[in-house]
Amino acid sequence: MATLTGKARLAGVLGWPVMHSRSPLMHGFWLKRHGIDGAYIPLPVERDFETAVRGLQAAGFRGLNVTKPHKEAAFAICDTVEPSALRAGAVNTLVFDGRGITGSNTDGFGFMAGLAEAGITLDGASALVLGAGGGARAVCAALLDAGAIVTLANRSRHRAENVAAALPGLSVTDWEEREQALGECDLLVNTTSLGMAGSEPLTLDLRQAKTSLCVADIVYVPLETPLLAQARAAGLRTVDGLAMLLHQARPGFKAWFGVDPVVDDELRRLVLASLEA
Repeated sequence: MATLTGKARLAGVLGWPVMHSRSPLMHGFWLKRHGIDGAYIPLPVERDFETAVRGLQAAGFRGLNVTKPHKEAAFAICDTVEPSALRAGAVNTLVFDGRGITGSNTDGFGFMAGLAEAGITLDGASALVLGAGGGARAVCAALLDAGAIVTLANRSRHRAENVAAALPGLSVTDWEEREQALGECDLLVNTTSLGMAGSEPLTLDLRQAKTSLCVADIVYVPLETPLLAQARAAGLRTVDGLAMLLHQARPGFKAWFGVDPVVDDELRRLVLASLEA
């Protein structure tokens, strides 16, 4: 690791807990690759969020990633909130600069970059998104902004309707109708915890899907969820959750350290090994 100087650029991830975060691994990899005088630090903060953020800002940090349970508090502390965060309904990236504290959300960017990496184009495409949490809202907002026709299905319909109320143009269908809705779709996105390690699998019959369907899952533990395994067995294109995890880190790194980093196989192998450890 390079020696830090008094001019080192500093950033970190703030949350409780943060031991599970792969952000220090990813940012540390990029810092080393580009020989940057800087550091990215895990910051376990359970309470007194604003005090911690103001202190880090005063200490010269360039910004932070924010994770649970502080995303709502991150919204409140911002002097400027970028459209990405307003559309996603959450702030996960803070930048400290001459404007004060600027908040953005990079999850939609990360998801779309993963699709682009897989050669998926969306203008005019039809997408079915499963789930109604923060990940679903970020994904739906990004898809709508890219020109896709988006339908949302969630086990609790009223939560899906709440997302649709915040994102004009988004349609809602009943959870029980998801397979029928799938028949005309070009893209299926699972943003629920179904299929995650320790959770029950997502039950969905893909036999009604078009052969051109792309199936994406934002879950990355396991990397191949039962849904993706089913899709691959059916010969469908797939995008796993690791792509979103890696690409969502890029905008923050660029803002704090001045370099737009590349997501490549070396980084993917590094993060994947940490997930399997």
